[in-house]
Amino acid sequence: MWSSGYPRSPLSRSLLINMRHQRDDEYDKFQWYVCDTELLPKCLQPLFVQSHLDPGTRAFLRQCSEKSGWLFVQIYYSFVTSVFGLFMSKTSINGLLGRGSMFVFSAEQFLRLLRVGPDWRTRRMLDLGAGDGEVTKIISPHFEEVYVTEVSPTMKWQLKKKQYRLLGIDEWQDTGFRYDVISCLNLLDRCDRPLTLLKDIRKVLELSKGRLILAMVLPFQPYVENGGKWERPSEYLEVTGETWEEQVASFSEDVFSKAGFAIESFTRLPYLCEGDLYNDHYVLDDVVFVLKPV
Repeated sequence: MWSSGYPRSPLSRSLLINMRHQRDDEYDKFQWYVCDTELLPKCLQPLFVQSHLDPGTRAFLRQCSEKSGWLFVQIYYSFVTSVFGLFMSKTSINGLLGRGSMFVFSAEQFLRLLRVGPDWRTRRMLDLGAGDGEVTKIISPHFEEVYVTEVSPTMKWQLKKKQYRLLGIDEWQDTGFRYDVISCLNLLDRCDRPLTLLKDIRKVLELSKGRLILAMVLPFQPYVENGGKWERPSEYLEVTGETWEEQVASFSEDVFSKAGFAIESFTRLPYLCEGDLYNDHYVLDDVVFVLKPV
């Protein structure tokens, strides 16, 4: 008989396995953006913005794949990380080496989430915990003034090289002016007083047109680095629910209302990071909110 469930040729088997891997990979990437809106409260359902694997995200993934293939560079990175890791944080090492860039959203996804066009411009923004400034670079063309904060000394050095206006972590609240947009991307689950942070942000946002762009990894698992140890934050957010949709609803009801915010829109996105010798990239499950003060 000619029919067979298993190809005999090694080349045919290789091609079949590769096709299956490609299909599995595409399915996994599709899952990055899935939200069952029926599981959300009715008041949140029309606020969800469906995202997808767009050209900006694909470009970042291609870049990750290329860098992962630089064998000798990756070996050098691994060696430096193992040596400097004895007295430096991984974030600071990445800042020193200029690697480990993060990707939260593309320029297109940012505009769709804010529901504005490519020609939209406004005055002043602040990016809290800006890292190496690569995510800031996606947002910054829409603002006349761009301010950033960062804790890591080597990341501060990267931000200064990109000519952003660097503010101290205890300075941005007392500048005497307000911001049109504040971005707080994957920072809330790594700070000691997250509710206080949200309230401080609200105080310095423009009251009518000010917006907070807030990204968080779900499930929500807060911890703070303290002297090389990971500890529970002193101010703990009571977020309930097991699924992505349930935790989104809990943030709306249990956190944002206490801090004086309401959701204007939100989406589900992958939080991507450049990889290493072993993986092209790493991914976590993100929710990105646009919040308005109320």
